[in-house]
Amino acid sequence: MHKRRFWGWGYEHEGPDPDQLAGVRAALGPMLGMDRVERRPPPTLDELELRAPRVKPPDQLASKVSVAPFDRASHSYGKSYRDLVRAFARDFENPPDLVAFPEAEADVVALLDWCSDARVAAIPFGGGSSVCGGVEPAVGGDYKGTLSIDLTKLDRVLEIDPASRAARIQAGALGPVLEEQLRAEGLSLRHYPQSFEFSTLGGWIATRSGGHFATLFTHIDELVEGLRVVTPHGVVESRRLPGSGAGPSPDRLFIGSEGALGIITEAWMRVFTRPRFRASLTAGFGDFLAGARAVRRIAQAGLYPANCRLLDPIEAMLNGAGGGDKAVLIVGFESDDHPLDAWIGRAAELVRDLGGEVPDGAIRVKSDEGTLREGASAAWRQAFIRAPYLRDELVALGVFVETFETATTWDRFNDLYSAVGAAARESANSTGGASIVTCRITHAYPDGAAPYFTVITPARRGAELEQWSIIKGAITDAMLDHGGTVTHHHAVGRDFRPWYDRQRPEGFATALGAAKRALDPAGVLNPGALLPAPG
Repeated sequence: MHKRRFWGWGYEHEGPDPDQLAGVRAALGPMLGMDRVERRPPPTLDELELRAPRVKPPDQLASKVSVAPFDRASHSYGKSYRDLVRAFARDFENPPDLVAFPEAEADVVALLDWCSDARVAAIPFGGGSSVCGGVEPAVGGDYKGTLSIDLTKLDRVLEIDPASRAARIQAGALGPVLEEQLRAEGLSLRHYPQSFEFSTLGGWIATRSGGHFATLFTHIDELVEGLRVVTPHGVVESRRLPGSGAGPSPDRLFIGSEGALGIITEAWMRVFTRPRFRASLTAGFGDFLAGARAVRRIAQAGLYPANCRLLDPIEAMLNGAGGGDKAVLIVGFESDDHPLDAWIGRAAELVRDLGGEVPDGAIRVKSDEGTLREGASAAWRQAFIRAPYLRDELVALGVFVETFETATTWDRFNDLYSAVGAAARESANSTGGASIVTCRITHAYPDGAAPYFTVITPARRGAELEQWSIIKGAITDAMLDHGGTVTHHHAVGRDFRPWYDRQRPEGFATALGAAKRALDPAGVLNPGALLPAPG
């Protein structure tokens, strides 16, 4: 059985093969002025000094709770650059005191009751893939201790409604576990964030995850039909409906609430019949903004491709999807009902009308349950899935690698793209020296798009967290100042809180705080994430 790393992404003994890593080092070294790099070994459990637990669970909960060093260490951080830096520094000075593994909703209720009575902060934990400080036990205040509540034993598909094409699923199901159970019925949720293998349904809902669909069903929001949530005030269950005009949506209160209002235990989700028909094209553009105009035309044409990703020239080159001289647009359609020749043909016409090059053989159509895994599209997809493993290796080599994503309307897109890119380069150059800044569009809407920036620069050894703070501050300020959001799909957590406080309307902040006090009177649920910790 594979064992997860307690300090970083994925499974132990997995990662880039030596030849791939050597190729990346050879390419990045000259670009970043890093001729010689020294790899820092990852931490081992016997190197860690974990403080003794400050609290003890009651006897009736003891069988659900662990104090094992691996469990406490692996629930100390998420998977952000900042988390990795501290892990490589062997800095585990603030682990959760306890880690609970509930096996039923009744266990979650009992755990929250104890936390409220004992003044213990309760941190919901899915797959631990947070990149915004969302699962870190940095709670402040006068809490007696911290309890990380790992939901991954609540992982079953409980019920399927084939007529409505919906499924009731426990929130702790990891992506592959969920899909394996749906596949047996010919169904799929078709929500594939980059963290798919190591993230859960409840985590996707609590963080408003963005997934597989680049248009139309871009966020998990669109797939939620009803929720069941445990709060210290009691269980909240919304009614299953295809749509409703009956007041504010109770589901929307908890979608994106990041565990600060309650712990999602079940959800009725809209699911899809597995696709039989697929079509894709790959096109080249002379520059990124020309490609962005094509993305806008496709998004506004009502074609609703499942995939519509635009990679700038360097992003395409680093991911094996291009030679570095052109921006690359990847468009894909899928259906369980009908062939897609007309859809991919119209997309190709729009691309060519705006100056895109669609070479011979760049359009592929498949009419069975196989997948299109060839060319630039396949290369980018594979690189995308394996990127977190590579990121961990680069951090070990002393390379700063961080991503920043936002969304804005089309009328502001060009200015935001220019301003954020400039802020990224200036802040990276001032702290690390030479830098690489890339951008891709991950999701597209009729009224705007989500640009996703990657910054690569030499890390400032010993001062990585200060460097991260400078670069992050400059980029996120530029995003807000030019009409963007602080996050399109990575959630707020603790790391984005200062900027979220600026973006969030004051009246809404007051209402959200009132909901927090009503549902969580003792203020024990994930203090400091999304909302200020009490006191």
